[in-house]
Order: sequence, then structure tokens, then C-alpha cells
Amino acid sequence: MLDRSTLLLICLGYAGLLFLVAAWAERRAAEGRLGWIRSPLVYTLSLSVYCTAWTFYGAVGSAARSGLEFATIYLGPSLVFFGWWFLLRKLVRIGQAQRITSIADLLSSRYGKSATLGVVVTLLALIATTPYIALQLQSMTLSLTALTAADPAAPRHVTAFWLALGLALFAILFGTRRVDANERHHGVVAAVALEAVVKLLAVVAVGLFVVFGLPGLDLDALPSPTEAEAIFTPRWITLTFLSATAIICLPRMFQVLVVENADERHLATAAWAFPTYLFLISLFVLPIALAGQAVLPEGANPDLYVLTVPLAEGQTTLALVAFLGGFSAATSMVIVSTIALSTMISNHIAVPIWLRLNRRKTQTSGDVRAVVLSSRRGAMALILTMGYFYFLVSGGGSALASIGLRSFAGIAQVLPALLGGLFWHGATRPGAIAGIVTGFLIWCYTLFLPSFGGGVFMSEAVLQDGLFGLAVLRPTSLFGVAFDDPLVHTVYWSLSLNAAVFVGVSLLLRPSPMEQVQGAAFVDAFAVTPGHLVQGRVATAEDLFALAQRILGVEPAHKLFAAVSRTQGKAGGLPDADEDLIARVERELAGSVGSASAHAMVSQIAQGGQIPVDQLIRMADETAQIVEYSHRLERQSEELERTAAQLRAANTRLRELGAQKDAFLSQVSHELRTPMTSIRSFAEILRDHGDVSSDEAKRFLAIIHGESQRLTRLLDEILDLSVLESGRARLEIRPVRLGDAIASAAGSTEGLRHPEGVRLEIAEPHLDALVMADFDRLAQVIINLISNAVKYGTTEVPVITIRATPLGAGIAVDVIDHGPGILSADRERAFEKFARLDEMTLAGSAGLGLPISREIMRNLGGDLVLMDSGQGAHFRLTLPQAQPVPAVAAS
Repeated sequence: MLDRSTLLLICLGYAGLLFLVAAWAERRAAEGRLGWIRSPLVYTLSLSVYCTAWTFYGAVGSAARSGLEFATIYLGPSLVFFGWWFLLRKLVRIGQAQRITSIADLLSSRYGKSATLGVVVTLLALIATTPYIALQLQSMTLSLTALTAADPAAPRHVTAFWLALGLALFAILFGTRRVDANERHHGVVAAVALEAVVKLLAVVAVGLFVVFGLPGLDLDALPSPTEAEAIFTPRWITLTFLSATAIICLPRMFQVLVVENADERHLATAAWAFPTYLFLISLFVLPIALAGQAVLPEGANPDLYVLTVPLAEGQTTLALVAFLGGFSAATSMVIVSTIALSTMISNHIAVPIWLRLNRRKTQTSGDVRAVVLSSRRGAMALILTMGYFYFLVSGGGSALASIGLRSFAGIAQVLPALLGGLFWHGATRPGAIAGIVTGFLIWCYTLFLPSFGGGVFMSEAVLQDGLFGLAVLRPTSLFGVAFDDPLVHTVYWSLSLNAAVFVGVSLLLRPSPMEQVQGAAFVDAFAVTPGHLVQGRVATAEDLFALAQRILGVEPAHKLFAAVSRTQGKAGGLPDADEDLIARVERELAGSVGSASAHAMVSQIAQGGQIPVDQLIRMADETAQIVEYSHRLERQSEELERTAAQLRAANTRLRELGAQKDAFLSQVSHELRTPMTSIRSFAEILRDHGDVSSDEAKRFLAIIHGESQRLTRLLDEILDLSVLESGRARLEIRPVRLGDAIASAAGSTEGLRHPEGVRLEIAEPHLDALVMADFDRLAQVIINLISNAVKYGTTEVPVITIRATPLGAGIAVDVIDHGPGILSADRERAFEKFARLDEMTLAGSAGLGLPISREIMRNLGGDLVLMDSGQGAHFRLTLPQAQPVPAVAAS
């Protein structure tokens, strides 16, 4: 056994070595001397961050408990690199082209640079990774306890706290030293590569000792791979699927696989080298598990066999090497995970909030890099704090493998949206959000929250009886379907409903223009080249340069703009602020703050939109879309038919309006020409014939005077109608007693009614009602209706009836005569300008009285309509009733 202080010094020395390696790599990268740092070997070794404490310690524990089930941990990633190499290559190609900084940034960028989707994926990744960080703290505290022979029952929270603090400091030092335009961390990658070598050598050394150094070890007791009935079960398939998903979806794996990739060609080496690494690190898992069962007493923790078997055999140095291997596995995972998650939190939560609160600062002054770095450092502290508290709440008693599988199932919820975004043009942002949220909620309800046990986040009653006491909502048998394994149950329901909701919502909604543009760039990543822009954004080079300086730094911004100037053929100075420059700046900023935040920043100083020509051609090519969008064509066809019907109706109405306009102009010219002809004719007679008698001259002048008055009235009516229709009429609307307006109209028309013998009957009820109206205009309408009734209501006993009745919140006034009336087919035409229903009805009239009257009523807030009646014409005008003035109490 080792002394605790001695082990602490060894850990600090090893951490110092990692620190020196990382600092050396960072210095070489800053000087441009990358060399082996960008080699395929270092890239492949960095992928070993997949092999955490789960695979170093937990794989042996899983083998001891479940036999060959541990192989799924390595089988899934190997299948991805062997069989899905094209998918990895596409991810790397898109990551480099779009300056992707995280898996949240990838999904956000694909779905129209959606800030909301970036937040959703970030929160999901944070919650799903928290158990995994707790797993690393648990493994390190367990190994420290085992190596120092401390009491296993003693509290381990203090040790876990100092470990979390140390890991946070290391991640902050090398993960947030600067804002990189490519978001690459050469020092961290170099340190992770070194740790990959250490943990591989450690597990191989223990394996060799077990196989060749332990006498009497019966290797024939190893399980046979031919026992398929005990191996290839639903759980086996589920674990293989989850481990395959993890290699793509885990934030730390996406970080090293896509973001840290310096050359797409490195994947060709990793395609065989990484599965080889997994094979070597898993080669001795079964022998070590068998040795632990043979050497160690019953009840020993299988998760620590890698460490405790050498200790039991007195191999302290070998145990120390194994401890350093496990320490490397845990620290590399935590460091890379905190870097990846802090980038996501900063780019998709902290920076967007800062932008919303400080819109002007991005355009005026200030260094945005300070905000980015501060938010990332704070996020790292938050991430490790959450992992530490999960460790405390969960008690650290679960098997390492089970904790890791919870995280795998949680982060797998982004898989449907990820694959759909890479291979389906029709995938939409609402579908992706709805699918991820659905799967995430089911994962939380059925696996994550129950992992704390009853009484913490979920009561025992809910665990046993289901939410609200409904058996169909039991976390362990959702919808009444029970599985033998909770993990299989969760993965089945969460991913199936996730995918169904994602596809269903995407089919119901159309992608936005930005989603279509980004969708083409992602789905056709190998076929589409950037096209010209048909609609550019407008910005100044000075604003773009200032923004780039505040995020990238002065020197990188100078290099960027100098390179663009040389491309434009300029010897010096700032380049022209064309769309290529705007897109280049946004792309470079995306490498530092994410695509959504970069798009938001650039949009604040650049206005307009961008649609590539090739994308417009693809969108317009109906033939090419028939196969893929066949399920949408029917709805599009129906919409086109409705639109065509609306266009036909609008076209018909336009023709009617055109005909009405022609008729109106013709009628106006006719109505004007008639009096003008008379005036001209009689004026020429008076001018050219000197023998006109005095009586004839007076008669001719009277005709000229009368026709002039007729012409003036016609012009006044036309102007009055124009003012009323345009809403420019000046009306003095105030409370008016209805009876007073009717009495005024009756008095004005008495001279017209008396010669014709027309009797006017006015009903007394409701004449005291107050209405909101212009008194003179209201009287004008009633006068016009009475005049029309006198002119056209010819009958043996001519009678005109006027009565008022309440109508809702207003008053209706009916003017009824007993004449021939108006046919039903002519009711609307009666209100058209210059309408002639027949020669009798409009003899001697220009046909503007009723149109003017209707416009007056509508300007007063009422209306004038022609009602159905058995005999005669029945006009109804409506007016809003005035509110009574409340009485004031005497003091």
C-alpha cells in the first residue's frame, strides 16, 4: 500500500507532466510549428477519450458481472469506424466548412442557425453528461481509497471535491486561454494523446501480469463467444447501439472527432487505428475479471479488479501504474467534456443573453472575447460542481457501467435530429426541437430521475404506481409495456417517440428559407459548392473589422482582412464589404462563438438576406423534388388550386371593376356633356342671331342658367362622393335627437311633396332617441330618401312612412314608400354610381344620390341598406346610439 501523501505527490507530478506537455504543444502551435501535433496518430489517440474510467475500471466490472456484455462498449464504436466511415467524414467536412464548435452548434446551424435548438441541445448535453462526470469522480475516489488502504466506508466527498477542483483548474488553464477562430485546443489534445498511451500501457501491463504472472489461472473458464443465446439479447443490441451512438453524439467525442480535426484525411488512419486501440485495451478485460474472482475475496468490488488484483499479489508498482492509467482515463474525459460543454453553454446561452442585453456594445466598443472567456470559465466550474453534487446525491454506490449507460441513453436523444439533418432536406427546426424534448423528458422520467431512488426527485408512490396513480405511466413500464431491463425500456420508448415526433412535425411544417439553405449545405455537403448570392447583405468594412477584432483579436482580424484584400486584388487597406467578406467574417466568428451567435452579431451590423443561386435552382426544380417530397405535393397542389381560384375570382372582380370604371367615365362624360351641349347651343344662338326677340333671349338665358346649375350640382355631387369615399369628409359628429333630424328633412321636402299629394307618416315611438351623427348630413340622407320616394313612388294613394326602432346598440330608421319598388336583382346596383335601373326610375337624375347617402352613413359609423318588402321600396339606415350623460348629484 502507498501512503496518501506519497500518492498525492505522484498525482501532482503526473498532472505537472500533463501541464508541461500541454504548454509545450500550445507554444509550438502559437509559433506555427505544429508538426506531429497535427499527425493522424495524435488525432487517433485523442479519440481514446472515449475510454474513460468506465472502460478502464467498469469494463472489467461488467465482465465479472455479465460476461461478454462488456464487449458491446467497444463493438459499437468499432462498427461506426468500420461501417459508418462516410458519416464521420461528412461530419468532419461539415464541421470544417461551417466552423462548427460543438454538437449543439452543428444542430443549431443545420436548422436555420436556431438559437432555441442550440439551448435545448446544450441543456440536454449538460444534464446527460453530469452522471458521467460523477462516474469519473467516483472511480478516482474508489481507486485512491483502494490504493491507500483507507476505510471503504469513510466519506469520500472531500476527496471528490479536491479532485473536481483540480480538474476544473486544469480545464480552465488549457481550455479557455484564448478564443480560437477554429476552436482547437492543441495543448489539451496533446495531453489527451499522452494519457491515451498511459492508460493503454497500464491495462496491458496488468493483463500481461495476470496471464503470465499468476500461477494456476484457468483461462478455460472464460465465457465462450459461441453462447449466442446468452449474449445477443435485447440488452446486448441496446448497448451496442448506445455505444455506437455515443461515438457521434457525446459532446467530448464530437469535440475530438470533428472540432479538433485538422485534416479530413486523418479519418482514413483513425478508421482502422482507433478500432485497433479499442481491441488492445479490451484484450485483457476477461482475464483480469477472471483473476479478480479467483484471487480476491468474495464481495470485492469488481470495478476495481484492475487495481486490486496487483495489490493482492504484492505488485505495488504495477498497482500504481494501473492507478495512473485509471487517473488518465478519468481526467481526460472530464477535461475534454468540460471544454466541450463550456463552449456550448457560452455560445448558446451566455453569449446570446449578453448580446440581447448589450446590443449596442457589439457595434461600438468592448472586447467580446472577455465575455466569451469568462462565461466558459464559469461554465466549467458549474459543470464540475453539478458532477460533484450528483456524486453526493447518488451516493456513489452504483456500478460504474450503469452510470455511464444512463449518460449514453440521454445524449442519444439528439441522434434522430442529427441523422435527419444530415440526410433529409425536409427536416425542420420545430420537428428537431419537439423530438429532442420528447425523448429527453421520457429519458428523465424513466431512467435519470429514478436513478436517485425514491424520495429525492421522484416519490416511491410514483415509482411503484405511476404518475397520478396511473399504471400506464409507471417509469418502469411506460404505457403498460414492461421490459426486463430498465435501460432497454428507456431506449425503446424515448428514441421511438423521439423519432416519430421529429418526422411527424417535420412533415407537417415546411422548412424556413434559412433552413433550406443550411439543409442543402449539410445534406449535399460533398456535392454542393458555394454559389453566388442573388441578394446581398449590406455592411461597412470598418464595422466588420471592429467586430472581428473584438472577438478574434487584433492580429487574427488583421490577417483575415489582409487575406481578403489580397483576394480582391488590393495592395493595402480594408477590403470591399461584399457578401463574400460578410460570409467569411461570420464563418470565422462561428468558430469562436458558434454559428447562431455569430449570425446574430453579424446581423446587427449587416442587413439583408442570402440565398445561393444553386439553392434557388434546387428549390425551383419541381421535377427533382417529386420523389423526395411526394408526400407534400398533394398539399401543394391543393394550395395551388385554392390560389388559382382566388386569382380567378380576383381577375373577374378586376374585369368588373374595369367595366364599372369605363361605365362610370362614360356616364360622367354623358352627364356633363348634356348640360354643356345645351349651354353651348343656346349661347351660340344668342351670339350668332341678332334677331332673337327679348322673350326668346330671356328663355334661352333661363335654360343656360338652369343647365349651369345642373352642371354645378353634378360636379358637387361627384366631389362630395369622392371626399366621402376617401374618408376625408369633415363631419361634426355629436349627439343628435333623431326626431329633430327627421322633422328638418320633412320640412325641407314639403314643397316637393305637396304638389304630388304625397302624405308623410312619421311614427312617434323612439323619436326622442339620441344618435351619434352630423345633423346636416343625416338630414341630407333622409331628404334624399324622401325625394326619391316622391319621384319614383307613383301610386294612387302616395304615402311615405318613417319609423324608428332600436337595433342592438344603435337605432334603425326605416323609410318606406308604396311605389313599384326595386327588383331583387337590382338591389346592389341601386347603390352604384350612375346606375340606371330603368328609364323611369332615374329620369332626370345623375344616379349619385344613393351612393352619396350610403357613404355618408358609413362615415357616420352606420349603414344604408335596401330591405326586402312586399311592395314599394324599403330603405333602412342605421346609426350608433349616443350614451346617456349620467346625472350629477347636487352638492
